[in-house]
Amino acid sequence: MSRPLTVVQLLPALESGGVERSTLEITEALVRAGHRAIVVSAGGRLVPQLAATGAEHVTLEIGRKSLWTLRHVRALRRLFAERRVDIVHARSRLPAWLSWWALRGMSGAQRPRFATTVHGLNSPSRYSAIMTRGERVICVSNTVRDYVLRHYPQTDANKLRVIPRGIDPAAFPQAPSPDRAARARVAALHPQLGGDGPLLLLPGRGTRLKGHADALAVVAALRGDGRDARLWLPGARAAGREGYLAELEAEASRLGIADAIALTPPTAEIATAYAAADLVLQLSRKPEAFGRTVLEALAVGRPVLGWAHGGVGELLRELQPQGAVVPFDIAALVHIARRLLAQPPAPPVTMPHTLRAMQESTLAVYAELFDEH
Repeated sequence: MSRPLTVVQLLPALESGGVERSTLEITEALVRAGHRAIVVSAGGRLVPQLAATGAEHVTLEIGRKSLWTLRHVRALRRLFAERRVDIVHARSRLPAWLSWWALRGMSGAQRPRFATTVHGLNSPSRYSAIMTRGERVICVSNTVRDYVLRHYPQTDANKLRVIPRGIDPAAFPQAPSPDRAARARVAALHPQLGGDGPLLLLPGRGTRLKGHADALAVVAALRGDGRDARLWLPGARAAGREGYLAELEAEASRLGIADAIALTPPTAEIATAYAAADLVLQLSRKPEAFGRTVLEALAVGRPVLGWAHGGVGELLRELQPQGAVVPFDIAALVHIARRLLAQPPAPPVTMPHTLRAMQESTLAVYAELFDEH
């Protein structure tokens, strides 16, 4: 690149979630490298954090599915022209459509290059196909790349770039095993997680898709072995999920393990939660695009047990194959849980999927597009 770039990233809002986190991480990398970073969204609680990086936020309701939202096409076109934008990077479907229409109305000389990121395994449709129309299409895993090529066979494979999401190893330092201090801190907050037996951890939203019931079955089996196993489900307790929470509590009572589980809101101290645990579970019943939990737990030095499908299966095969289980085989899940607790595998010597690697690879895609232009 002969000069600094102006890059616009677009997403529905800046509230919370993986897409939002990736947007902030790339914004930070752009500013650090001397580029100009602009984010367009409806706003949200992460806007101050974005501003702190030195980026600019433009507030537009580009995520609301309404014909009225089409009025923003003209505003985006004006933004791209006035700010002399080099790269437009869409991270969600409706913002991608609006960007696409805005770019089509610009002359070739002033039209920015167009990139997209496929963050999830959305249901195949003409609406979702917009995410494959970028001049470069970033896929957050090989699972996503394969999904794109399978469901959108007209996509040119040469424009796909696999850039796994990464973690900051400094935020997830390796902890001693067992980490009695971390376990004591957790037990002070949630007394039902005390004791000398193994602590299992499954972080995830309060939805059946996260496999909480499978985790209950594993703990029940371990306690049936005579182990004082405990289970922490941070994130399971959330507003609007009271009915699901009652189902989990009823199932725990039926299994006789109600006193050995903690269903809590999300924890802000997730690294401490990993350190306190003896085994981390990732049991999503629907294949996920990526498995950040796998990376975080392994970085802290904790074995991971998960269904071998989607991005979770991909990471387990790469980094800790002993923890990959044929999806939905509960007997196998219990068997491997026993084995991982008895003989925890050594954590990876190096963590290949780091935040810095993800940032550098994404900026390399921007440079590739600009240099082509």
